Amino acid sequence: MEYKVEDVSPVKKKVNVTVPVEEVDAALGAAIAMYRTSVNLDGFRKGKVPASIVENRFRKEIYAEATQDLVNVHINEIVTSLEVSPLSRIDFDGGELERGKEFSYTISFEVMPQFDLPDYEGFAVEQEKAVVDEKEVDEVIARIRRNMAELVPVAETRPGADGDVVVLDFAAFENGEPIEGVSAENFQLSLGEKQSLEDFENLVKPIPAGQEAEGPITFPDDFLNPDFAGKTVTMKVKVHAVKERRLPEIDDALAQKAGGFESMEKMRETVVTSYMQSREQLHKATAQKSMLDKLLKMVDFALPESMVDMYVGNLIEDMRVKMERQGRGLESLGKTPEQLREQVLPEAQQIARSQIFLLAAGRKEAVEVSEQEVDGQLQQLAMRSGQDFDTLKDYYVRNGLIFNLRDRLIADKAMDAIYAKANVTMVDPAPAA
Repeated sequence: MEYKVEDVSPVKKKVNVTVPVEEVDAALGAAIAMYRTSVNLDGFRKGKVPASIVENRFRKEIYAEATQDLVNVHINEIVTSLEVSPLSRIDFDGGELERGKEFSYTISFEVMPQFDLPDYEGFAVEQEKAVVDEKEVDEVIARIRRNMAELVPVAETRPGADGDVVVLDFAAFENGEPIEGVSAENFQLSLGEKQSLEDFENLVKPIPAGQEAEGPITFPDDFLNPDFAGKTVTMKVKVHAVKERRLPEIDDALAQKAGGFESMEKMRETVVTSYMQSREQLHKATAQKSMLDKLLKMVDFALPESMVDMYVGNLIEDMRVKMERQGRGLESLGKTPEQLREQVLPEAQQIARSQIFLLAAGRKEAVEVSEQEVDGQLQQLAMRSGQDFDTLKDYYVRNGLIFNLRDRLIADKAMDAIYAKANVTMVDPAPAA
């Protein structure tokens, strides 16, 4: 086998391969021999069918498999010889093996761009100091206190107000017929927290405990369930009780009940520590991004199209998930798939540039990621998504996603490695606007 490499672009290679007749015939012979060991034909013992008969009977399957096996062997040899790691799928352009004939084909794939890293050792960067305001701690304690409040039915007969919890039954009707799936009994609705449609909450608020009412409810045009989007239905509501929150005292007993803290003082210390740690991580990440953005302006390299396309897909999928959490779909944006791609393309390109730079820095810094670290990341993903770890890992492996995950971990480590070599100056937080 002989091959010639053509650099289509700084990130794309095309390889023209020529296979001599002897190698073609040997590949076909090996494939036929494999078939002979497994086929069953009337009149012949297994493994004793003449090669010519096997070739004639299973010619299509044999020649296709022989071609694929031979090309796969060549790809491994070529990639190893060139010392490259294809980023995209390897595209094959060629026909099929023919006995007694030379075979020619081409493969093409994308690779990482080659460029010189700028000198980042001693790079000047500012990181904001982590500061926690006592008011922020008070707000956390207030939320904990509210979450632990006792719900007590109000003494007087009155409608619910913002901050109250209303216990109710509801059901939706269209043309006098109940709508399946749009009903509930003893449903607890917290008023004023935007837990339901505004029309629904406005219907509920005037109803005192023990009474019922009905009225029109119009679903928004971008409602997640297309069966109800833009539709107006009649909603019947019966309020069983209106409850208010009875807040506990802010004392050691609250701290012990909230998280087993010895005292309210210990609880406040824990809140401050948690805030400090998260703020330090946030400010460090902000400083790292600032450093990386400046370093990226010092280099120029082409972006592999397949990598950019992957990040475009990821960003659009993230957008879809966020909108579904709001009860909306991507269609509500009123944009075509092409327009959505154009919208996220600059961000996808920036992510790709950052990833490529950090992977190059990772090679320079000899960054490594162990199998245990990859599994640990998958464990976190499995817990967050509620999936089985083994099933999730198998999905990542089968779809080639495990390599992207490993690259992200390498990039994170590389960022920490080059930041550790920077000249970091801690600065006071900017005054609030």
